[in-house]
Amino acid sequence: MNAFEYPATDPRFNNVFNKGMLNHTTIVMKKILETYKGFKGLKEVVDVVEYPQIKGINYDLPHVITEAPAINGVEHVGGDIFDSVPSGEAIFMKQF
Repeated sequence: MNAFEYPATDPRFNNVFNKGMLNHTTIVMKKILETYKGFKGLKEVVDVVEYPQIKGINYDLPHVITEAPAINGVEHVGGDIFDSVPSGEAIFMKQF
């Protein structure tokens, strides 16, 4: 069992892990969006929702998506990056 399979087996750990990932992503994305202005002309970006005209796709493992809160303009898609990734004009993949 790898580090990404284990959270699906332990709801308590999954909750803590997801909160940690959310906090890390919030810090990283805030700085990226303050600095990089290349998102302004796009209509669809995976995992980014700062600009209201952009449709966001939150792509993560199915057990993570089941806990994702509904957010206007964001489609939550469950899957595995080793099988496929949703298409978009830009895809943001941060290190994990």
